[in-house]
Amino acid sequence: MGVCLMHMQGEPRSMQVDPRYHDVVSEVNAFLCRERAQCIAAGIASESIALDPGLGFGKRYEHSLALLKHLDHLAASGAPLLVGVSRKSFIGHALGRGVEERLYGGVGLAAWAVSRGARVLRTHDVAPTHDAIRMVSAVLEGRSN
Repeated sequence: MGVCLMHMQGEPRSMQVDPRYHDVVSEVNAFLCRERAQCIAAGIASESIALDPGLGFGKRYEHSLALLKHLDHLAASGAPLLVGVSRKSFIGHALGRGVEERLYGGVGLAAWAVSRGARVLRTHDVAPTHDAIRMVSAVLEGRSN
């Protein structure tokens, strides 16, 4: 059994009211590393811990974009990185699309996330995301299937 540690600023009811960070990438990374260390100290095997930057959870549009841009910094800890971008509101903000029209934006971001170190994806659109990730993996690994 494993555990996934997710960053969220605030509480679910109020997390989007006015999220603020001095440096969102550093602050999220520090939180995840600190929580991971506590889990390891409590006896959870390091290889059983995944990290999730919590895109959209207590984060403004620009915070989520900064985290995506710098996923490699979060992946540097060596822990599997989980990213959930599927149908997120920040995709709608960027593209001016409703929730049912965010497939291509989400698939594009999932492919980006894998290229920057994500190893686990949360998605609503499994088949197209799977195909995109297979292609990105083929390029990254230089293999045919």
